[in-house]
Amino acid sequence: MRALVEKIKEVLFAVVPITVLVLVLSFTLTPLEPHLIIRFSIGAVVLMAGLTLFLMGVNIGITSIGNHMGAALAKRNSLLILIVAGLALGFFISIAEPDLHILAQQVDEVTKGLLPKFALVVVVSVGVAVMLALGMVRIVYNAPINIFLTVAYIIIFVLAIFNPPEILAIAFDASGATTGALTVPFILALAVGVSSMKKDSRASEEDSFGLLGIVSAGAIMGPMVMNLFTRSQFTAGEMAADTVVSQSIFTPFLQNFPDVSADVAIALSPMLLIFIFFQIVYFRLPAKQFIRTVVGMGITYFGLVLFLVGVNAGFMDAAREIGKKMAMFENRFIVIGLGFLIGLVTILAEPAVHVLTDQVEDVTSGYVKKRLVLFTLCLGVGASVALSLLRILVPGLQLWHFLLPGYIISIIMTFFAPKLFVGVAFDSGGVASGPMTATFILAFSQGVAAATPGADVLADGFGIIAMVAMTPVLALQILGLLFLLKTKTKKGGAEKNG
Repeated sequence: MRALVEKIKEVLFAVVPITVLVLVLSFTLTPLEPHLIIRFSIGAVVLMAGLTLFLMGVNIGITSIGNHMGAALAKRNSLLILIVAGLALGFFISIAEPDLHILAQQVDEVTKGLLPKFALVVVVSVGVAVMLALGMVRIVYNAPINIFLTVAYIIIFVLAIFNPPEILAIAFDASGATTGALTVPFILALAVGVSSMKKDSRASEEDSFGLLGIVSAGAIMGPMVMNLFTRSQFTAGEMAADTVVSQSIFTPFLQNFPDVSADVAIALSPMLLIFIFFQIVYFRLPAKQFIRTVVGMGITYFGLVLFLVGVNAGFMDAAREIGKKMAMFENRFIVIGLGFLIGLVTILAEPAVHVLTDQVEDVTSGYVKKRLVLFTLCLGVGASVALSLLRILVPGLQLWHFLLPGYIISIIMTFFAPKLFVGVAFDSGGVASGPMTATFILAFSQGVAAATPGADVLADGFGIIAMVAMTPVLALQILGLLFLLKTKTKKGGAEKNG
């Protein structure tokens, strides 16, 4: 009961700010229709209930599975088994990730089927599988994470030269969408499990993070490699016809529930089946622990279903309409400022953000506080949404104008920031761009692009997830450098006093 109360407090802290901000906007600067306001309010309540159950279920179920699997694979000390397991886990986890399907569906609609949903999901999942396998090998064989990430992003930059802006936006968005509410806790736990087998406690702590960032790089490569062979020719994107706002209050919830329930069941099934297989042939956990883990998976299922129904049915239409009305403001500084504020509070409601920040505090034994990491992430995501709106509103600004220098600086910083913070930073990029970003912020940016003269929903509306995935990488490494400076200052002061 104490744990439940703590989770409820955590969820209220996460969801109330974005709820209050949207309600204030809907009654003042961007007035919304009454049915949209009511639906948004219902969605917020459903979302909070779902997020509470999800976070509890993750602690009981998914984290346990990932830890056991990671430790088991590391114990086998077989490169072949590690690679095969990494490929299989990466592919099946990614292909079942709800956030990736949400993005792929929106891409399919805006491109009028030129980039089909199934094709995008598969190529992204293949990229994730390859990089997950290589990332696990890196942990076991102690390859430096900064060198690994440098090579990965050099490959990405080379691929970017041969791809159009539309593919760049979709590819970088995919990197954020694939590390969603289900993928994040499992991969984080998997990394902890693999690295826990190391005898060096400091190396184990540092290598507990970074695997998500590596996986995200694979998701970027997938669509760009595919386009080298397909050479798709894109036209200007438009809002899909079925994005017309429903006038009903309850119909969207009823329509979303069966589809979301099926999607989440498909998403969790591979993880559960793999766990049962490992339990039979390898783990042989006590019956009580096995049942507890399965129950945790069940709680995760119901929580994620409620969360996604609340977001899809209650938040998306409101976000799109707010975006459209904000684009009509004559004062662009107000639009960009509100965008910063929306990004600042939306990240608090991302489920995987709380999983990461909890794990950072646990792994570092409280040395790096959860609230400090959360505050840094909020600033980073707020800046990313503001910059994305600037890109939509100012003709000539393109996504690569931000991503190229941003990632070059990020890679350079990996050679100076503490290794722990490098891993956390690149993980945070994927974590920050979860279901709230893939639905609320993406719908908001598409609404702004649709109502902005000269803007293109495909080239300008997409890409915001990519920005959300990049800025936390910079912000967390800067935080790491500040920690390093603080440590050196204390050490220098102690030596001087000594």
